[in-house]
Amino acid sequence: MSESSRDVVLARIRQGLAQPAPLPPRPNFASPVHPPLNNSDAVVAFAESFQRVGGEFYYCESLAHLAVQIAGFQQRQQVGAPYVWEPQIQALLRAAGVAFKADEADFVEHADLGLTSCEALVARTGSVLVSAATASGRRLSIYPDQHLVLARPSQVVAEIGEALRVVQAKFGAQMPSMVSLTSGPSRTADIEKTLVLGAHGPRRLALFLLEDDAELIPN
Repeated sequence: MSESSRDVVLARIRQGLAQPAPLPPRPNFASPVHPPLNNSDAVVAFAESFQRVGGEFYYCESLAHLAVQIAGFQQRQQVGAPYVWEPQIQALLRAAGVAFKADEADFVEHADLGLTSCEALVARTGSVLVSAATASGRRLSIYPDQHLVLARPSQVVAEIGEALRVVQAKFGAQMPSMVSLTSGPSRTADIEKTLVLGAHGPRRLALFLLEDDAELIPN
């Protein structure tokens, strides 16, 4: 490199250093982190997201419709009555004429199917938020081969933060010992990049969305 070329390069460097670098734009912390949901109806947005992550979604307009949907699921999957430990869900299933197992007899050996409630449904991610505060405890949403969830449209929220605030408002200082976000069936591809379902929990997740006023709808 000639002396003149060296001088030109150094001059450019000095000129660049003399001008302070522009500061990056200041972020607007008040603006939403995520764009709007794909669908303005949060329930529809949840159903789309839930199915996208591998969940099976069943809409139920009445208790009679719930019975038909559960019976169809059992027939397709060749499974018997689900274990149900929450009194409120047990009462709904009795009213709908759906058989279930209310005790824990032979649970470990025959836990093919468990049915629980949930705390909230997240439209953004299609996640189901469950806690250990119900009679289902920690086991019924984790141990069975297939996990069924009975929920209501009023439980759908847009974001995970809203779901956590629902739990906080419900329990206050007495938070559950376990709160879990379930996004589709349990899966892993850690070994040779081969997808395996049911590695750490249920291999199938199905949600039955029962209308909030379903008990008042004539069959």
